[in-house]
Parts: sequence; structure tokens; C-alpha cells
Amino acid sequence: MTDSSGGKQITERQTLPIEKGFPIERINEIAEKEGRAKMYYRPIYTMHKWWARRLGCVFRAISLYTLLDDPEKVSVSEPGHERGTLAGWGEDADGESDFDVASLLERVDMTDPESLWELYPKDVRVEDKKILDPFMGGGTSLVEASRFGAEVVGNDLNPVAWFVTKKELEAGQTDVEELEDAFEQVKKDVADEITQYYKTPCQNGDHDADVMYNFWVKELDCVSCGHTVPLFKDYRVAKGRYENDDKYNVLCPDCGAVTLVDDWQSDSVCDDCGHGFVPKEGNVSRGGKYNCPNCGQKYGITDAIQEQGGYDLRLHALEYYCKHCDDAGEEKSAYKGYKRAEDADIALFEEAKQEWENNDDLRKYIPSEEIPPGHMTSERNPLFDHGYAKWEDMFNERQLLSLSTLLKSISKVEEQNLKEYLLLGFSDCLRTNTMMTSYQFTANKSNHIFKTNSFDPPNQPCEGNVWGAKFGMGTFNSIWDMVISGVEYAQNPTERYITNGETTETEPFAQPIGANSRVTQGDMRLLDDENEYDAVITDPPYYDNIIYSEVADFFYVWQKILLQEEYDGFNNSKTPRVESIVANPFLGKGSEEFESELHEAFSAINKSLKENGVLSFTYHHSDSESWGELLESLCDVGFEVTATYPVSADLHKFISGEAVSFDIIVVARPLDETEPASWKTLRRDIYRTARHTRKQLEENRDLSRGDIGVMEMGACFREYSRHHGKVQRGGEIMSAKEVVQEIYGIIQEASDIGVEDVFIDLLDTPSPSFDDVNKLCRGTNAKPEELKEMCLYNQDDGFQLGTWDDEKRQAYIQERVNGDGGDHLSNLDKLQFLRYRYEKGQAVQNYVQKWGVDDDLRELAGQLADVTGDDAYARVLGDRDITSY
Repeated sequence: MTDSSGGKQITERQTLPIEKGFPIERINEIAEKEGRAKMYYRPIYTMHKWWARRLGCVFRAISLYTLLDDPEKVSVSEPGHERGTLAGWGEDADGESDFDVASLLERVDMTDPESLWELYPKDVRVEDKKILDPFMGGGTSLVEASRFGAEVVGNDLNPVAWFVTKKELEAGQTDVEELEDAFEQVKKDVADEITQYYKTPCQNGDHDADVMYNFWVKELDCVSCGHTVPLFKDYRVAKGRYENDDKYNVLCPDCGAVTLVDDWQSDSVCDDCGHGFVPKEGNVSRGGKYNCPNCGQKYGITDAIQEQGGYDLRLHALEYYCKHCDDAGEEKSAYKGYKRAEDADIALFEEAKQEWENNDDLRKYIPSEEIPPGHMTSERNPLFDHGYAKWEDMFNERQLLSLSTLLKSISKVEEQNLKEYLLLGFSDCLRTNTMMTSYQFTANKSNHIFKTNSFDPPNQPCEGNVWGAKFGMGTFNSIWDMVISGVEYAQNPTERYITNGETTETEPFAQPIGANSRVTQGDMRLLDDENEYDAVITDPPYYDNIIYSEVADFFYVWQKILLQEEYDGFNNSKTPRVESIVANPFLGKGSEEFESELHEAFSAINKSLKENGVLSFTYHHSDSESWGELLESLCDVGFEVTATYPVSADLHKFISGEAVSFDIIVVARPLDETEPASWKTLRRDIYRTARHTRKQLEENRDLSRGDIGVMEMGACFREYSRHHGKVQRGGEIMSAKEVVQEIYGIIQEASDIGVEDVFIDLLDTPSPSFDDVNKLCRGTNAKPEELKEMCLYNQDDGFQLGTWDDEKRQAYIQERVNGDGGDHLSNLDKLQFLRYRYEKGQAVQNYVQKWGVDDDLRELAGQLADVTGDDAYARVLGDRDITSY
């Protein structure tokens, strides 16, 4: 239904559980564990990298508290059991329920949101729900909503996101045995061909061991003496393992041997040649410079790369695993360890290099595109200054040979779905099989290219075994195991939850993931759905946090080799840039552009929602400015914010007013029309709302001050949302940003809250006491002594408030009225004096004329009338019939 202006005509609607409360404490318990072990909680999300992916437990909870509204359209069963209606579900042996869904929903509120949490580990289904995520990214929201039986529709501008999410949602309908057969076909075809180039002579006999990692170092000539300088920051190879994990494997800078030392930061001696050195002291210093060990010359690394036309690479060490020695029962330190690179290792690389250079047939299976200029590639850490021009420059010749051989084999798989899952695994293994990764010395494993969500060329690249040995991270073999785990999970999803500190995993749920799903690729602002969705559950982009298009190109140029003939969006040289809703300095897109585009996005979302639909989304917030931008964008297109919840918060920074990062959940509903309000009136409402919210949460929830602050903010936003664009201060309309700045200050310090505000709060407090006076004065300009001096309370005969009819309060006011003029009277004094005279049938008009009536006095009269239910406070100021005694 629409109104005459074309906007939604909002009918009376049911308040959803997520608007009444959210179980932050319970989610945080799980999130802490899931964040460290995604592979075990939800392996579907580890099938392929996507940036800033939110945790599945967060979106499951959002779905649970957003989608459940109609008791007649919800069913629940214990995972692993037959389904039943929620009304008949319970823990009792006879199957009788202790509660029904109406009770569950009614019991959810801000002070105790956990009644619905009892359904978190249950197999819950909802009927007739259609969900949209227009910024689906890695697809977490869609996967979790689909588990509730909702119809899910996703969209993303980035084709890599589209492909990753497509495969997640198709996993529940994919046959695992067929996948395994397809993998075995590829393994038989190319595994031996690839692994032959990852062998090394074993140190324990006349046989070969498998190489897990090859360690390289970039080299430059000294600009002064011409000496070749290896770009070692230090000479660590890896932390000791089986010999002694307090020791370190280091490289001798004199003979090149890998030797074990007690302390890599102190004087050490090479076991092979006796050379003394300090492993900590390498040839790379801060500021991107290298220093020549021969003459001491220092020079910029990128300057030298450009002047010398690039850099050389030298293989200096490797990590190996020997199956022969393992099977023979040798000690672990003998069959798995580190060694210097020998002539045979260098020769093997040269052999692979020669094979690559002579095999023209494989060229079409590597990307030929040049790296496009951009913020991440040209400005943040310029790849071009480091000598990279094409995407293939990020790989050495052995990697290119292995990867192209593997991709060619995958291309031969006939069934498209199976081919795409193999491509998914191939694409994800690129993260660790590139010369853009380094080695984690302390963790004894490879890094991946996006450990900083950008491109950071290492001076000491780590080359992994592309197919994989028995051990080693990020190999195609190990990544494929993760793909299989993800597919198996999608077919039989489980849930992990915490009871009394112990983690429990449920039996498999009956419904596979993604049974009723659809994903599209394109600009979400062009979606033409109208009044279509019950809910939009999403994670929109945040300013310039990650420029997805630029980092996703790394995967895109490889994926398109097999997908460009199959799908639109994979026939370009790079992923879409200009249409991406993100601040990108390289394209001249800053805060204004981001705000404008986010405004357009929220407008499209509003249009797509049913008239009583809901928008629930996570957002990364840093300060009051970004709160203002968000609120302005939402309210401008017809939303009211109905709740906000923290996912994480920093207490110290929040209360000290510093810039602070929050991951927050924002809930918003379409709003028909806003109403005018003065800032003075709204400020009082906001203050009271914030204090009331804080009090409720402090008394009933175990939350940090930062968590409470975020929820206070949401309650205040709701107050403001109803008046957006119509809040006046000094004759001017306040912007959302201005209001947010004020709200932020009220919540952080309440510095503009005075005696009158505290007294009104006391009037609004059931059975107030002196403790309430103390609590309400904290963080304000009001002091308990000040209220006592003004006779606004007394404790002579129990605690009593100084209301208009209190004898001591009236004596205090009368003394001031009898003084010179009325300048020393507060507005509260005046109103209580007038109210007293009105009650006694005495004239008030002469005082009203003498003092004058301004907005502040009228607004305070309205506040007193509202909080006490006494209309006389308002009448004494303006109704001549009762002011003419």
C-alpha cells in the first residue's frame, strides 16, 4: 500500500523480537570461540576467502530474532528428529510444551531477551518469509536465513562474491561422492606431474623428500659498491619444533647453512662453518631501505628496484617432509625439518622454469591482464614501484607451471557444477601459492596474501607446494578437504552452543542449506523489486574499510579463465570499480560520494521491503560522524531506527570520547511520516530515554559500559527518527549529524543535563529514594546537594520530593519570589509557584505577564504535565479562563 506521494502507507505493525531485545551476552560467548575455529563451527565459510565476513552465529541470531513473528507459521524440532509445531514442542517426555510461541515472543524485552534464545540450537522453520541481502559479499546472511526455510535472494556487484556465495548455496544440493570422483580424476591427471617439482634430496639417505615450502629472498645491488645484497630483515628461517621449541632455525649469512641457535636476537655461531653473527641483524632497515654489509651504503628498496630494472630472487632454504624416513620410524626431527637449498634444489627449479617457458599451451590458463591502477595497488603500497606490472608477476615460473597445469585439468571436468567446486578450491589456494606471501617464523607455516587485506610484497617470499605434501598449509589438496567439509556441512548443518561454559554440538538439522535461493550480480541500486521482501538482512559496505573490487581482482582474473563463457560479469579485465559503494580516493570518491551512494542504496532497500518489512544489518562504526552519516542516510529515505546492538565495543574509548570501532547491529523499519519537534523538547526526551535505557540495562544485564552505550544510542535514534528533518533549534532545522553529536555527548557525559532534568527523572521514578538522586546526578551538571538546597527533596520524615505542594519547597520558592525581580527564579521555581497559586484559586496571570513565557518555560511545563499527568502545568501558562482569578 502506498500513500498519495508514492511512499509506503505504514499500517499498525507488530514489534519484532529484534526490536525488543537481543541476547548479546549469549552471542558473545559463541562468537569468541567461533572466531577462532570457523572450520569447526561453520566450515561452509572456509571454502573460499571473502573479506570482513561476519560470524555465522551473529547472523543466525539476527535471523532468529527477525523472522519469528507469527506463532502459526513457525515449527521447531530437535535436530535429528521429526518436525513438530512450536506450540507442541518442549523438553518434557510426554511432548507437552511448557510455553507457546506467543509466550516466547512476548517475553523478549530489553532487560531479558533470552526466552527466544532457547530456540537457537533447535531446527526452526518459518513459513512465507522472503529475505534479501543486496550486499551479500561472502553470503553469510543468506546461508543462515536459508536454514530457517526462508526464500533467500542475494545480490552483489562483485562477481567473485557472486561466485563464492553461489557455490555456498548450491553446496546443500551437491553430491559429495561425485565431487570426490571429480577430484580423483584431476589428481590422477596432474598430481604427480606437479609434485615432481617439489622434491629435495633427503639428508638421511639416498632418496627424495617432499618440499613443503621453498624460502626465497630478493636481492639488489648496492648502489655504491655493486655488492649483491640479500634483503633479509633478519636471518630467521623458523622457530625450533621437535628439537626444542625455545630455539630457532636461522640462516648463516656466511655459508648459507640452516643452523639451530638458542636465541636469534643474540650472538650465535654457525654449526657448519663456525661463523659468528647476530641473526637479528639483517640488511633491511625501517623506512623501506636496505643497507650494504660490504660498504654500509643505505638506499631505498623501491628506488633501487626501479633503477636496476627489478630484483633477483635466490632460493636459500626449504622445509621438507620425508615419507620414507617417517615410515622407517625415524625421529620427527629427522623426517620433517629445515635445510639449506642445495644445487639439486636450484636445478629442479630451473627445470620447472624451462618447462614453463617452453609450454605455450599452458599460457591460456594464466591471467594475461595487467594490474590495474587503484588505491590499493598504486597508492597504499604501490605494486608498480616494487616491479609488478601483471598479475602473473606475483608468481614464479614453477608456480605458474603448476597452477596452469592444475587449472587445465579442472577445465576438462565435464559437469559444470563439479568443475566450479574444483575452481573454487583452486581459487582459494592462490592465496598461499603466490610469491606475495611470507613465512610465519613463530607459527611454522605460510602466511596468505591478504593477511593485511591489501597487497604487501614481501622481501622474503615463501613458495608453497601447490598440490601438497602430507603437511603444509594452503595446498590445493588441503584446500579441497575444506571444500568437501563445507559441502558436507551444507547438507547436514549442525549448531554449536554453550551451556554452563561447555560447548555442545547438535545433531544434523534436517534441511540442507540453500534449498530455496537465488543470487544475482550487479548494482543493487538497479534492483527493481518493490514491496517484495519481509526482511532485508545484510552487511553494507563501510566507507573505505576494504576496497573489495581491487583486492578481489586477484581471484577474478583466474576465475574468469573458466567462467567467462558461462556467466555475465566474467568477461572484463577487472571487477566493477565506479559503481562500487565505497570511498576510493583513487577514483576521487570521498565521504560525500559514499554518503550519496549509501543514501541511494537505502532508498532501493526501502522500496524492496513490504510495508511492514524490516531492515536488519551489521555496520562498522568508528565515531559520531559515521553514526550521523548512517542515520542521515536511513532517515532521509523513510526509515526509523528502532534498535541498535553492539557486537563488540571498547569501554575505555567510548566513555573517554575517543574514536572507537564498533561492529553494530542496526534495526530499522519504514516510517510513514515524521512529526515536527523543537530540539529542546527532543533533547529532554532523548536524555530521559538514554537514562531510562541505561538504568534498565545496568540493573538487569551483564553488559559493559560500551555495550550499554550502543544500546542507549539506538533508543535515542528511535526518538529522533520520528522527527527527522523537522527538528528546529533557533529557527533552523537540525541535520541528523548535528543531532547525533548532541546525542553522543548526552550519552558520554550528559554534560548539559541539569537540576530540572534530574528532578523530572525523579518524578518519573516509582518510589524514588536518595539512592536514585545519587544515580541520576552521576555524569550530569546536577549535584545532590544542589537539589537539597533547592528543597527538591528532603529526608526529614523519610524521603520526599519537593513537589509543588510540598511545604518546604513552597517556602523556598516564596522567599525567592519576594526578592528583587524574577531573574533568580528557575523555570521550575516559576512553574511550581504558579501551580501552587492555581490550586489555591489565586491569580497567576500577573506573574505570567511579568515573567514572560518563552519556549523553554512552555517545554518544561509540558514535561511536568507529561510525567505527572497533571495538565494544570500547561494551563497556567496560556488559558485566560483559569488565569484571571
